[in-house]
Amino acid sequence: MRIAICDDDPREQEQLEQALRGWDPTRSAEKFLRGSSLLDAAKKYPYFDIVFLDIYLPGESGMDIAKALRDISPETGIAFVTTSTEHAVEAFSLNALHYLVKPVTTKDVVEAFRRLTEIRSAQRERISFAVGPDRHTVFLDQICLLENDNHAVNVSLSDGRRLKVWTSFSDLQSKLNGSFLRINRGIVVNMDYIVRMGTDTCTLLDGSRLPIAVRQSSAIRARYDEYVFDRLSRRKKL
Repeated sequence: MRIAICDDDPREQEQLEQALRGWDPTRSAEKFLRGSSLLDAAKKYPYFDIVFLDIYLPGESGMDIAKALRDISPETGIAFVTTSTEHAVEAFSLNALHYLVKPVTTKDVVEAFRRLTEIRSAQRERISFAVGPDRHTVFLDQICLLENDNHAVNVSLSDGRRLKVWTSFSDLQSKLNGSFLRINRGIVVNMDYIVRMGTDTCTLLDGSRLPIAVRQSSAIRARYDEYVFDRLSRRKKL
């Protein structure tokens, strides 16, 4: 998870990061003194999940920075941080997650992440299937890879779990969305987890290298290129 703090006062940055660690000691944030530096870093993938943004920055408007950040990454949650409630209405017109008045507490940070999780959960597609005697429900965007295994399907998730689902490969594939691509017989990948699409293999974020069907190589690569282009175009429009 990428977290950013943008505040021109290093002491305020440290105070907010302490509040963040009060929620989760393993978390750390990328810190910026200027909004322009934040925007440069925001262009790198993966995008920021959440940004704690000071409204009052020397020579810059936090509101303008937030609007520019929306153009770069509409899915990034923005929590405004300030010394007053003067800009609260304008902040929420930008669909801000939260409006925090300094000093920020761990309770404030917890609430910001709760809202981020709630928004993302409401927008995420789910799939349910049987794993042995139990039934599992996961978000589609958690699925990295599906591999046919005789009368079952091995489902690899982003958190490292690997589930064996007793169903037909075609039936499970029919429940997926446009983020998934069949690259070979019995192999479907989530294109959001591809880091490199080669001529005969594709590489996933975890380093896995998967074979691409030779005869369909050109069509597979074209479909992936189209998906990436469409995704970037949607971000720009938003």
